[in-house]
Amino acid sequence: MTNSLNKVIPLKQAIEQYVKNGSHISIGGFTINRNPMAAVYEIIRQKISDLHLYAHSNGTGLDELIGAGCISKLEIAYAGNGKAAPTCIRFARAIQNNEILFEDYSNYMMSLRFTAGAMGVPFLPTLSGFGSDILTKWGFSKSMRRSDPKIVDDKLTVIDNPFGNWTGASKVVLVPAINPDITIIHVQKADATGTCSMQGLAFADIEQVKASKHVIVTCEQLVTKEELRQNPDLNQIPFIHVSAVCHVPLGAYPTAVFGHYDYDSQYLRKFAIAAKNSDKFKNYQNKYIYGAKDHEAFLEIIGQKRIDTITADPRTGYSVNMKRD
Repeated sequence: MTNSLNKVIPLKQAIEQYVKNGSHISIGGFTINRNPMAAVYEIIRQKISDLHLYAHSNGTGLDELIGAGCISKLEIAYAGNGKAAPTCIRFARAIQNNEILFEDYSNYMMSLRFTAGAMGVPFLPTLSGFGSDILTKWGFSKSMRRSDPKIVDDKLTVIDNPFGNWTGASKVVLVPAINPDITIIHVQKADATGTCSMQGLAFADIEQVKASKHVIVTCEQLVTKEELRQNPDLNQIPFIHVSAVCHVPLGAYPTAVFGHYDYDSQYLRKFAIAAKNSDKFKNYQNKYIYGAKDHEAFLEIIGQKRIDTITADPRTGYSVNMKRD
């Protein structure tokens, strides 16, 4: 991580500096909420590939990365794009067509894995997974695990409860820690040093950040440290964990950012339609990703009228004008 007190750099530079072919990465957000979409689109534009992605319950960002061919390996609990695609379409097709290698865990398991990484311990115990195929279906071969020192030797381990079964559990599952090379999140507020404030649900973002070697933060508002100090209890991420800060308003669009804007149901429906057909999906990418030099140009394609439609109501934090059917 940089020792500079000012970590503000352009997003393109941050991606070039920290995200490499073959990197192990995680991205923040949950399904259609607070995905770091500007960063995702920049990764795609830079044609970064062979990424190993760790996802708690991601959606739009994950599906875009998989659709663009950036992901080769995936460890995941769930991927969905809300009502537009309860299961992410490019994700499902990549799995069905054996285009990527993957291993699945429960949501709780993935939360524990990031928590273990954040704590600096090699694993954490759980009862999650018993009675399911999660314990027996492994996606990574032993030889592949041996070839990449960043991949743990075993998906998980089941052991006897070392404290006996007085709790009712004779066995426990040990899930391995995750320590990504780079985690990318989008927040409402950040200062130049990297201290971050998130409104609404934080999902697994805090644990992902603390588990990662490097962290890129994109933010709606770049504020002074004095402003963040007015409510220090709302600053969930200390500057010590952050490598780069990128001021990117609307940087999570088309996903939602509580208090700023809602998810764009119209855009997500169009994306879902395109994702089902290879030719339509290629045209979609050429227009909205490769056809825009950066996120600002992407938003110009979308148009201010559409952005106004999803702008959050100050009282509720969500859009009151958007049709959600």
